[in-house]
Amino acid sequence: MFDTLRNCWRVPDIRKKIIYTVLMLLVYRLAGVIPVAGIDIAAVQQAMANFSLLGFMSMMTGNQFSNMTIMAMGITPYINASIIMQLLTVAIPSLERLQKEGEEGRKKIAQITRYVTVVLGFIQAVGLVTGLGGLRERTFGNAAVIGLSMAAGSTMAMWIGERITQNGVGNGVSLLIFSGIISNLFTWTSQGISSLLSGANLVTWVTMVGVVVTALVMIVAITFVNSGERRIPVQYSKKVVGRRVYGGQATHIPMKVDSSGVLPLIFAYSIMQFPGTIMGFWPNSSVSSWWNSQFMHGIWYQVVVALMILFFTYFYSSITFNPVEISKNLQQNGGHVPGIRQGKPTSDFLARASTRLVLFDGVFLAVLATLPTLMTRTLATQLPFAASSLLIGVSVSLETIRQLETQLKTRNYKGFL
Repeated sequence: MFDTLRNCWRVPDIRKKIIYTVLMLLVYRLAGVIPVAGIDIAAVQQAMANFSLLGFMSMMTGNQFSNMTIMAMGITPYINASIIMQLLTVAIPSLERLQKEGEEGRKKIAQITRYVTVVLGFIQAVGLVTGLGGLRERTFGNAAVIGLSMAAGSTMAMWIGERITQNGVGNGVSLLIFSGIISNLFTWTSQGISSLLSGANLVTWVTMVGVVVTALVMIVAITFVNSGERRIPVQYSKKVVGRRVYGGQATHIPMKVDSSGVLPLIFAYSIMQFPGTIMGFWPNSSVSSWWNSQFMHGIWYQVVVALMILFFTYFYSSITFNPVEISKNLQQNGGHVPGIRQGKPTSDFLARASTRLVLFDGVFLAVLATLPTLMTRTLATQLPFAASSLLIGVSVSLETIRQLETQLKTRNYKGFL
């Protein structure tokens, strides 16, 4: 990894992209220290102690949510808007036609997603701050200022993420979340080192060792699964055209074990924010009290999250992997899977292979999501990371290194002449 970074730094084009990415991330972090007017931060932080989901959200934004800055919502409204647009693309024929129109259609969908992001950012900001009792003055003007300020911060975060994707290195949205996660880990590490140096007892040492071991085990498991793939062998038949012979080569179809990545986790946690946001407008109702005191802290919350992760894993796989289309392309190009007939038998074989991988991926992500909660109850301490945090951190790191290696290879490719 360090050799890759050192070699990339020597290439002027890649060095400019790396500098641009770092500067944009710095702008994002600096904007996160601007507070929003009209919020009682102490009341918000006190109320957040009862909501594990809001702690996850604060972790994703680098504690900007708990500090109630203009970047408190972070990139979350944009992620929610993307989820909504993906679901609506399947359900609404006009959006489905836009998606199939190519680049122009995707640009229109992206523009609609940006508008939805602004609206969601405003609604979520007002709902969460009101539900947490953070309004200094329960007036329309104060709520409007808070909603507009946080919606503007989410819009800025969305713009920074898009600029990084276009002009920098890696996926901008993932890097913004990654920067918040890393800042939390640095904060927890510095606090842990200072507590150990000041004379910690045996319980503190056991807790620190347990957290570190848990993190290492999860990182190794995530790296192993993220790098795993099943290779479906494909054989192309020879074809003679004139005096030339085409085809006759053997290759494979790579099917990643963790094809969905962190998206099912983000989708599940983001969807779970909506009931709390809506109930925030009626904080004294019986339904809101049951949701906050019983459901959010019980076993059923973990069960619902695990089921939603499984659902979104299958949903994402059904969108990104089409065995019928792959089988058709193989047949048109003279390819076949050894031992499997072309056409429907091939598509059925690919569908079965995909289903098994998706099932393993969904169960793995569900176990990964519940493990930090079990460790929190076992060690009686709040972990500085969530499953999605580690998954995002490892996935973004590996993907960024792969992109740097790809760009390095394209600029150092040597031909035959």
